[in-house]
Amino acid sequence: MTAVTQTDPDFAFGNPAGAQAASAAAVPTHPAGVLGPLAQLPGTWKGHGFNTIWRPHHGGQDRFLELNLTTETLVFTPIHGPIPNRGLLMPDIEMFGITYMQQIAETSSGAGLHIEPGIWAHVPATSNPSEPPTVVRMASIPHGTVILAQGTTQFHSGGPPHIPDNNIIPFPIGSPPPHGSEFPVAEQTFPELNLSHASGFRQMSPGVTQQMIRNPNSVLQEALAGEHVTSRTFIDVSTSQSPIKGGGTANTAFLASASNPPGGNARAAVVHANFWIETLAAEAGKPAPLQLQYSQLVQLDFNGLRWPHVTVATLRKQ
Repeated sequence: MTAVTQTDPDFAFGNPAGAQAASAAAVPTHPAGVLGPLAQLPGTWKGHGFNTIWRPHHGGQDRFLELNLTTETLVFTPIHGPIPNRGLLMPDIEMFGITYMQQIAETSSGAGLHIEPGIWAHVPATSNPSEPPTVVRMASIPHGTVILAQGTTQFHSGGPPHIPDNNIIPFPIGSPPPHGSEFPVAEQTFPELNLSHASGFRQMSPGVTQQMIRNPNSVLQEALAGEHVTSRTFIDVSTSQSPIKGGGTANTAFLASASNPPGGNARAAVVHANFWIETLAAEAGKPAPLQLQYSQLVQLDFNGLRWPHVTVATLRKQ
């Protein structure tokens, strides 16, 4: 699987002739620290994960559950020079960022499932609006959705992260999401969740287990078992404009489908993602390995319900 970058090696942000000067000159490469919590990402990451999605289904019933074990390549490339943001209510700010290309395939067959080009940027603190330093992820999904997810980061020294349980139980739009303890009841309403129940509305990779379906994050939790994490950076981004007043999703007309509110054919309403950049204990004479884990939740709205679409993976920097 070959990853593609999208900028020429000599491309760098700068000021065109006659433009107002920014507060700092463009630089050909990143000085230390400008990427902040994103500094460890540039490079190529490879690994495996698990993808779950409730697909809308035309005929028979309204849904089809797809469960895939995945193989992933994720490449981050630095953007040279400061990215200017022009201010009116406050002075200009400069962001520094990285482009990325994500490719995900089903492990057993090699069939492509997902490709995503995008940008991560480190945003300085601002006074208007009053926000702390943040990171922002800007992504394009070929199925017809673009997202802008913004949030905060935390650095921790010593010990693995606590990765909470999650679930893929559908629930009514406007209601709070259910807890994993409600799984036995959910299996009655959505028998596709129960692997002991044969279903023509479920497809899954060899090796998918009932525990993975009950708690997709168990794949991340198990990958951490036995690992010695010496430090980690936690990234929490969301399109919900909370707690940071930025972000959102946009969908094609087919997905949003105003003729079938609420939901449409499959409107991506909310995206929430957690990333853990983990430094592992080094072996003698070798550099410390870097591991990236993430858990992403996309809420798909169709036929009056909110259907959780969860993707998780554990990747190692090459």
